[in-house]
Amino acid sequence: MERCGWAGKEEIYLQYHDTEWGVPEYDSRALWEKLILDGFQAGLSWITILKKRDNFRRAFADFDPNVIATWGEPEIERLLADPGIIRHRGKIEATIGNALAWQKIEQQQGFDRFLWAYVGDRPIQNTWADLAEVPAFTPLSSQISKDLKKAGFRFCGPTIVYAFMQAVGMVNDHLTGCPCHAPVARLGQESPFA
Repeated sequence: MERCGWAGKEEIYLQYHDTEWGVPEYDSRALWEKLILDGFQAGLSWITILKKRDNFRRAFADFDPNVIATWGEPEIERLLADPGIIRHRGKIEATIGNALAWQKIEQQQGFDRFLWAYVGDRPIQNTWADLAEVPAFTPLSSQISKDLKKAGFRFCGPTIVYAFMQAVGMVNDHLTGCPCHAPVARLGQESPFA
């Protein structure tokens, strides 16, 4: 059995593929962190973000949205000067706005419940045999994107949202020939919200 072809050969990427990607994530803050990182990835490769993830965590207060929601121009300038992260003003400003949007959803129903409700609280189990079959986005990722934007989120288009859904296990897109497909499928059998 072979891993999904996108995992490449770099150890950090293989480790991510084998232990994180596609594993259902139900923690609101962890979900928010992954959505923000996927937004920073726009126009770049995921390996770039993965290699800088620890720097992002340090620079962004361990992705505490309650802290980030209070930030303004001084913090933006600090982040723009930080060579350890992606220094893109629009993405940094969006992260602050997204923290405010996260707070509203978290208070209303929980960011975790908000997201997982789209898939009935259980991962969609896809059975792709080839990487060419895996879509870049779906009608569902388009709907989630639309709803996130309506709630005030930015840098969350349908393609970013689908990559996020894959990463946090809302969909199991490990190829059927990948040794991770079956174990990840078993992880999604029970909803923590039941």
